[in-house]
Amino acid sequence: MTIEEIQEVIELKQQEMPFDVKPRSEALPVSGNQIVTLPGVRRCGKSTRMELAINDLLKKGVPRENILWIGFDDERFAQFSAKELDLIFDAYREMFPEIPLRDVWMFFDELPLVEGWELFALRVYKSYCKHIFICGSNAHTLSKEMKSELRGWPVEFETFPLSFAEYCDFAGLRRNSRLESEKAKIRKAFNAFNRMGGMPEVALTESKSLKYKKLQGYFDTMLLKDFIEHFGVKQPLVLRFFLKRAMAGIANPLSVNAIYGEIKSRGMKIAKDELYCWLQEACDIYLLQRLPRFSRSFAKQEAALAKYYVIDNGIRNAVIPLQSDDDGKQLENTVYLELLRRRHGNETLSFWQNRGECDFVLGEDEKVRQLVQVAWSMDEDSIAGQKTRKREIDGLVAAAEELECEDLTIVTYDEESSINISGHDIRIVPAWKWCLASRGFARSNDLCEM
Repeated sequence: MTIEEIQEVIELKQQEMPFDVKPRSEALPVSGNQIVTLPGVRRCGKSTRMELAINDLLKKGVPRENILWIGFDDERFAQFSAKELDLIFDAYREMFPEIPLRDVWMFFDELPLVEGWELFALRVYKSYCKHIFICGSNAHTLSKEMKSELRGWPVEFETFPLSFAEYCDFAGLRRNSRLESEKAKIRKAFNAFNRMGGMPEVALTESKSLKYKKLQGYFDTMLLKDFIEHFGVKQPLVLRFFLKRAMAGIANPLSVNAIYGEIKSRGMKIAKDELYCWLQEACDIYLLQRLPRFSRSFAKQEAALAKYYVIDNGIRNAVIPLQSDDDGKQLENTVYLELLRRRHGNETLSFWQNRGECDFVLGEDEKVRQLVQVAWSMDEDSIAGQKTRKREIDGLVAAAEELECEDLTIVTYDEESSINISGHDIRIVPAWKWCLASRGFARSNDLCEM
C-alpha cells in the first residue's frame, strides 16, 4: 500500500467525523494516557464504540486533524507487515507536518490482523503517543499477547452485543416509563431480543429474513476468517458440526467426549484433542463463553465439566434448528450474558451442582453474594409446571444453605412474586425487568420499580 493510499484512508475517515452512531451505555475513556483495547465478537459494535469516543473528543474541542483512524480490515492492508506500519506515520506527517504525534489520538481498527502488531503498539506508546485505541475480534490476541508484551499498560474494555437496555434505546422505547402501554412494548421487545439477540446491525434491521441472513453471514465469516484462515482448521465440515452441537447444548455441562462419540458415529474423523482446541478457540473469538462449575478448590473447578453459552441468541437461532426446550435455554443464555456484562473487578461467576442445581453463583472477595436461578415459568397450573417449580426452588434453596447466601432470585419470562421457603426469601422477577436493573450484579435491591 502506498503513502498516497494511506493518506486517502485517513482523509476519508476524517471527513466522516462526527459519526452518526447510536450511543452505548459505557463510554470509552479519552482523557487518560493509556492504550485502550476493545476485544469482542465480530460485528458487536467495537468500531462504533471507538467512533463514539471520537465524537466525545470532537465535543471536547479536539480538531479532527488530530485524529488518526486506520481500519486494517481494508483489503489494501491485506499484505501489510509490521515493518510497513511506519508508513502510516509518514503519510500522516506529510498531511499535517505541524501536528506532533504526541498530540494525536490514534484509532487502529482490527490492528491484530497485522502480524507483529503488538511490538509496534508498544514502540508507538513508549516513543510517540499515549492516546491509542485498538480493537480486534480475537480475545487471545488482544488479551494474552497485549498483556505479556505491554506489561500492564493496556486497559481492556470488552465489548458485547447490545444489552436489553441498549436494545430498548436503539428501538426508542421509554424503559423507565410506568405506563402500562409502554411496559407492553418493552415486553414485546424483550421477546424479540431473547430470540434474535443484540447484534447492533441486526437490531436496526426490520426484515426478519434479512436478520437471519445477516446472522448466518456472521457465523460463516467466523468459520472462514477466524477458524479456517486464522487458526488453520483443515476440516470445516467437522468444525461446523462441532460448533452447532456446542451451541445446541447451552445451559448444560458440555462433554467433549460425548460430541467426539457423535462425530465418530457419523463416520467423520478428528482427534479428540483437536476438539478441545476448537472449544478454546471458539471462546477466544467470543463465539462461546465458558462458565465453570462452582468449587472452592481451583483444581476441582478446572476438572469439572463446564457450561458454555453462546455470545448471541440470534446467531444460535440462525444456524441450528429450533428445539422443544429452546425458550428456557435462550432465557438462561440472555441472563448469563447480562451477568457477564455487569461483572467487574474480582467478581466471579459460576454454576452450582450438587443436591440439585443453581444456574448462577455470583461471588466477590471469596464470598458468595447472590444466587440466580432461571426458569421460563413458575406456573403451578399443570403437573409439569409443579415439577419445574419444585426443581428450581429446591436447587436454589440447597445452594443457599450450602453456600450460606440469602440473596436469592429466580428470573422468569414474565412472572413476578415473592415466596418464603424454609426461612429463605426468594424474589421471582420478570426477565425484562431484571435486565433493566441499574448496575452491578443486579442484586435484589437494585431492581428498578416498574
